[in-house]
Amino acid sequence: MADQPDRLFRGFHERESEKTEVDIARDRLADAVREFHDLAVRGAADVAHLRDATSKMRAIADHLNDKVTTESYGSLAGMSDHVAGSAGRTSFLDRSPISGSMNPLAAPMWMHIQYPDPDKGVEASVTGRVTYGLAYEGPPGCVHGGFVAAAFDEVLGQTQSLTGEPGMTGELVVRYKAPTPLHVELVITGRVVKVEGRKIYTHATLMAGDTLCAESEGLFISMNKEVFARLLRIRTGESGENS
Repeated sequence: MADQPDRLFRGFHERESEKTEVDIARDRLADAVREFHDLAVRGAADVAHLRDATSKMRAIADHLNDKVTTESYGSLAGMSDHVAGSAGRTSFLDRSPISGSMNPLAAPMWMHIQYPDPDKGVEASVTGRVTYGLAYEGPPGCVHGGFVAAAFDEVLGQTQSLTGEPGMTGELVVRYKAPTPLHVELVITGRVVKVEGRKIYTHATLMAGDTLCAESEGLFISMNKEVFARLLRIRTGESGENS
């Protein structure tokens, strides 16, 4: 069908269905691993306790290893039209290494999309809310600047998708205005500035309360959706899934 490539982007930056019981269980597992990350960074236990914890963690990994298969690239609508067997059980955002609730590498970021309402003078925007713990520390008591940049890329990536012609990051500029604190809810708000051909220009701010910690400009280049479909086919082949 002619519209198949267009359908690939549906669901990429927005959840299309409610979380299942398995999804919720995976969220809780990721939360437990994040707690372990925090404890590992703090590292105050004695050698005996650290060795015992290591042994138990490896036992848990062995227990899960036999029951876990490589997962497809999220539940993008129409995906099975391009890649056999890749319908996906979860949203890509659930698995994101920057914001995903199921990915223990991520500090979960809760996204809210504000759709435009011209009658009320409301423009489209995306707001991400996230709190970083010790595992993300750079300067004392502050979020590492690399995670700040990654958070901007995540929010602006979702923001540029509101144009209907989403693409990949071409350039990301971050200006650090003040230290970004740990253990405080951070609010990142992104909006589309303009679109020129394939170029999508975006802007975002990061606030900790009333303090502007950083701001960013992102340039995204809209991707030919057939290219995206080809990347998915390559990805499934490399991961050992059906092709």
